[in-house]
Parts: sequence; C-alpha cells; structure tokens
Amino acid sequence: MADDGPALDGEPTATVVDEPAVDTVEEPVGDETIDGGSPVRKILIAGLVLVAVLAGVTGWFGYQAYEAHQAQKQRDLFLQVGRQAAQNLTTIDWERADADVQRVLDLATGTFYDDFQKRAEPFLEVVKEAKSKSVGTLGEAGLESSTDDTAEVLVAVTVQSSNAGAPEQAPRAWRMRLSVERVDGGAKVSQVEFVQ
Repeated sequence: MADDGPALDGEPTATVVDEPAVDTVEEPVGDETIDGGSPVRKILIAGLVLVAVLAGVTGWFGYQAYEAHQAQKQRDLFLQVGRQAAQNLTTIDWERADADVQRVLDLATGTFYDDFQKRAEPFLEVVKEAKSKSVGTLGEAGLESSTDDTAEVLVAVTVQSSNAGAPEQAPRAWRMRLSVERVDGGAKVSQVEFVQ
C-alpha cells in the first residue's frame, strides 16, 4: 500500500509497503514425486510390460516348438508309409495273394494305384500258378527329401523268394524310392522305383 497522505496535526504517518506475493511450492509428501507419478505405479507398469514381453516370447517359442513337432510328425508319417509300402510290395504269399495285393492298393494313390490295379489280376494268376512266395525284410530307411505335402522315401529291402518245385533262390537286396504324398489326413504312395 502507498502512503496515506500528509499527516495532520503532527501525527506520525504509517507507511505500508506491498510485499511481493510468494508462490508456495508444496514439498513432496511420502512417495509422491513432483510430476504426480508414483514410483509404485511406475514399477507396476514396468512389470506389466515385462510380463507382456515374456508372454509374447514364450508364445513365439511355443509356436515354433509346435511347428517343429508337427513337421517331425509329418516326416515320421511319410517314413512309416514308405516302409510299410515297401514291405507290402515285397511280401506276397500265393496262399493269401488277394489280401497281399489289396494291402498294396490300400496304401497306393495316383498313377501307382492305377498301374498296380491294372496289373493286379495277371500278377495274381502268375503268383498262384507258380505257388510263389516272397518275404521282404526291411533294412535302413530314410527321407531323401520332403515338403509339407510330399516326400521321397528310400528303403533298403532284402527279398527271399521261392517257387514250388524250384531250388531255393539267394536273397536279393533292393533299394526302393517311394514317392509319398498326403491324402485325406494320411499319406499314400504315388510312385515306386527301384534304384541302384
């Protein structure tokens, strides 16, 4: 405030000086910080972010493991079907030849199925007439190549054959390449060739 004016009758005058207004800054109380965030809140947010990142990484690794497991299952199926088809093709007994030929057809598809089915009747006649018997013993087997839907399976087979009235033959060692493909949730053989 300013001076109240001249003093009358010798009375002393009072001078009031305006004091500047002082802004007060509240000091932090307890765990609060000046920016209004709490350390506990920051730790919780950081923890949630960390959990989310770990969940994402775990999910990714889980998915990769699942994919690897599925791929291995598919390769195992292709190998199993290739081995079984090689066994079926090399084990034919004249006394149950119809069932043996049907087992071959059950695992066949495509061109191989069509060709084998066309030749089945004459083949059965020859086998029954000669009273032929062959037994295939599987050796090593493996995948030569594979994709999601197909595989080339190599199988080593030793075949012991006999015919009525003929001297016993020496076993023959063969290597077979079987093309296997996915069919209706399973797998079947679409081509067979003998390789050196």
